[in-house]
Amino acid sequence: METLLQNLLLGFSVALTLENLFYCFAGVFLGTLIGVLPGIGSLATMAMLLPLTLVLPPVSALIMLAGIYYGSDYGGSTTAILVNLPGEGSSVVTVLDGHPMAQQGRAGPALAIAAIGSFFAGCVATLLVALVGPPLANIAINFNSPEYFSLMVMALVCASVVGSGSLLKSLAMVVLGLLIGIVGTDVTSGASRFTFGSVALSDGVGIAVAAMGLFGITEIVKNLAGTEMTQTILRGKITGLMPRWSDFKVSFGPIVRGTAIGAVFGPLPGLGGTISSFTSYMVEKKIAKDPSRFGKGAIEGVAGPESANNACAQTTFVPMLTLGIPASASMAIMLGAMMMHGITPGPQVMTSRPELFWGLIASMWIGNAMLLVLNLPLIGLWVRLLKVPYRILFPIIVTFMGIGIYSLNTMGADVMLAALFGAMGYVLYRLGCPFPPLILAMILGPLMEENLRRSLLLTDGDPSVFFTRPISLGFMIATGVLLLLFALPVFRRKRKAVMAGE
Repeated sequence: METLLQNLLLGFSVALTLENLFYCFAGVFLGTLIGVLPGIGSLATMAMLLPLTLVLPPVSALIMLAGIYYGSDYGGSTTAILVNLPGEGSSVVTVLDGHPMAQQGRAGPALAIAAIGSFFAGCVATLLVALVGPPLANIAINFNSPEYFSLMVMALVCASVVGSGSLLKSLAMVVLGLLIGIVGTDVTSGASRFTFGSVALSDGVGIAVAAMGLFGITEIVKNLAGTEMTQTILRGKITGLMPRWSDFKVSFGPIVRGTAIGAVFGPLPGLGGTISSFTSYMVEKKIAKDPSRFGKGAIEGVAGPESANNACAQTTFVPMLTLGIPASASMAIMLGAMMMHGITPGPQVMTSRPELFWGLIASMWIGNAMLLVLNLPLIGLWVRLLKVPYRILFPIIVTFMGIGIYSLNTMGADVMLAALFGAMGYVLYRLGCPFPPLILAMILGPLMEENLRRSLLLTDGDPSVFFTRPISLGFMIATGVLLLLFALPVFRRKRKAVMAGE
């Protein structure tokens, strides 16, 4: 406990510098703004701002990106409650009871409980990151190349099988991501791979370029291709922000349970805030004395899911910081930012860069406090922003993205490559293919290849090393079990369909 306190003091001494406080505030403000505005999303914003982080110190860059990530979860609830339109995917569940509360004249208490639940969940989850991180890193520091390779294989398969949509399409996205990840010059042999004679591809496909194309440009094209966003903003001034004592009593249990659910789901690859929010909502509805109240303005339907998705947002940092394994596409972008700053992800970060690890954790507490202060007083501003037409927003976003992409390497080819990824992303979206497995595979692909080669070099090319070492074998067995659990129901359905056809 004494060591933990010393580490936290180190973290706060880093996070409380004027520079890092400014970037923490900038991150959570931008995150809230992005969460409020439908059709942009934290992923696109993090991708757009990746070039900016290159000119910042590593700690400041990660603090700002983290603020955008968990700040967007706060902002998404505002749009869900006031406009009946979730700003973030994880706020979809908040719409069910948040907007009916607003229609009943209780928008203030709904917004306040969402903010308070998010603050509590964020603080508790950050404490869990601080408690769980060091022991997990101490275990992982004993991993060798076979263990890392097996762990990365399991992470990619897990992200594929537990995500939404077709298992086959998710696995296909993993393969596509691995193929894109090996584009460039082979470090070992010096041979060019999949460059097609282009000098621009000799260093590989940049994570920032791919992320901006897949998540930023594709998102804009999706919004422009769809129907015009019609937003019904609540008229009149929102008053009575302070919930009643009865609201606090009813919400306390859902906030605690939602925090626990989010903390469990967060570190698991591919699950994310949306699933934890739905789980929290179903739990609250199941244990409620009167389940018929849900969907008609039950405050528990706001408190539980909002706490769950914010706890989930914080605990996704655990595998990324301790194992170097991103649990979501947002964490993959964070991992990409670390690698762009020359930081090798993994358990050694805690020992080699303690100021980065503990500074980031301390900044989460500060950021959550800032969000609590920001959200309630600025509700009027967020409502006015919701009235800005998307036709005005998207040209500004595209312009900033183009400037950001070009500033990476001052190469026009990067802008063209991002546009290509945007077009590819829209086609994949229309085909129902998920993006997170693709970006996770792009990030992990080079690391997997490095660990695979190192393992085979140490064993003279014997692949049995992945199955003779106990920890590596455990990861491989877990991967196989995951695939079987999710593939068997598919085969059964196909068999029944064939039998029925006969």
